[in-house]
Amino acid sequence: MNGGPLRTVVCGTGFGRFYLEALRLLPEDFAPAGILARGGDFSRAYAREQGLPLYTSVEDLPGDVDAACVAVGSAVSGGPGAEIAHGLLARGVHVLQEHPVHHDELAGLLRAARGAGLVYHLDPFYRHVPAIGRFLDAAAEMRRRGPVLAVDATSALQVLYPLLDVLGRALGGLRPWAVTDPLDPGTAHPAATPPPYRVVQATVAGVPVTLRVQNQIDPSDGDNHALLWHRLSLAAEGGVLALADTHGPVLWHPRLHAPRDGHGRLRSTGPGTDHLDEPAVTVLEGTLPPSHREVFARVWPRTLARALADFAADVRTGADPLPRGQFDLSVCRLWHEVTGRLGRPDIIRPAAPVPWRAADLDRTAPMGAP
Repeated sequence: MNGGPLRTVVCGTGFGRFYLEALRLLPEDFAPAGILARGGDFSRAYAREQGLPLYTSVEDLPGDVDAACVAVGSAVSGGPGAEIAHGLLARGVHVLQEHPVHHDELAGLLRAARGAGLVYHLDPFYRHVPAIGRFLDAAAEMRRRGPVLAVDATSALQVLYPLLDVLGRALGGLRPWAVTDPLDPGTAHPAATPPPYRVVQATVAGVPVTLRVQNQIDPSDGDNHALLWHRLSLAAEGGVLALADTHGPVLWHPRLHAPRDGHGRLRSTGPGTDHLDEPAVTVLEGTLPPSHREVFARVWPRTLARALADFAADVRTGADPLPRGQFDLSVCRLWHEVTGRLGRPDIIRPAAPVPWRAADLDRTAPMGAP
C-alpha cells in the first residue's frame, strides 16, 4: 500500500450505500474501488450508476485493494458477513465491519487481523452519531463530578447491541455486570395487546440499570416496526442526563431541591435558591434532532465518515486491533447475556404504520395544517 488514499471496496448494497457516500466525504483517506455483492439486478444497476466495478466474490477482487467496508449481516442475523471479513483479511485487506457480530466470530477476526498485521474494526455505528457523541461528552463530565447512581434505558431489539455499546461508554466501562431474568409480564394486569417490552434489571459497571427491550421482530422487515430506537438516562446527585432519542435531543434535568425554612416549609426565594433559576429542562447545544429525511441524507453518511476516519488513522499507524477490540468483545458478551435472558423474540407482522406529525396531536392547530 502506498501513502495515497486507501483503495476501498464496499460489501453490500443495502446499508453499504451509506458507506459509499461516507467514503466520498473523505477523499484524502479513501478511494472507492468497487462493490462486492451477490450480483442481482439492483447491485449491478447500482454499481453502474456509481461508476464502479461489481465483484461477486472476494476471490475476484484485484490485488490492489487496501481496505473493505463489510455491511453484510453476519451469523447472528443469518448472513455471511464474518466469512467475507475472514476472506478479505486472508487477502491482506484491512476490514471495517458493521455490527452486530457474534463474540466468537469477533474474537476470531481480531486474531486473524493481528496475525496478518492488519487492522480490523467493528463499527457499532451509533457511538459516532453527533447527538450521542454530545451525550457521551456530558456523561464523562457527570462522572468527573460524582458517581452515576442509576440508569434507565430503552431499546428496540435490533439496535440493542449499540445501546449497550453507548451505555458502556457513558459509564466508563461495562464491568462488573450482572443481568437478571426479565420481569414476568403475566404478573401485571391483563393488557388488551401483548406487551411489546420486556424489562430486565441489571448492574453495569457497578451501576443499577433498568433495561426495557422491545423483544419483537418482523422477520420480513427487521429494520422497521421499532416503537423507538434508543432512549437512555443517567441519574446523578446533580440531576439527570437524558438522550431522548437516537438522534437527539440531549436533555439536562437539574435536580429539584428547595431548602426548607425553620418551620420545615420549602423556600423558593432567598439565600441558597439561586439554582432554582435554572430551567427545569435544558436542551444541550447542538443536539436538536434532524428530520428523518436529514438522517438518511446527511447524518448517517457523516456518522460513518467519523468511523472511517478512525479506521484510516489506525491503518496508517499500523495499530494493533486487539486493544480496541477488547471493549467490543465485552459488549458482545453482555449483549449475548441480555438477549439470552430475554429469550426468543415475539414474531410480529404488522401493517406499515402511518407516522403522525406533531401537529396531529396539537388541538390548537388549524385543521389540515401540514
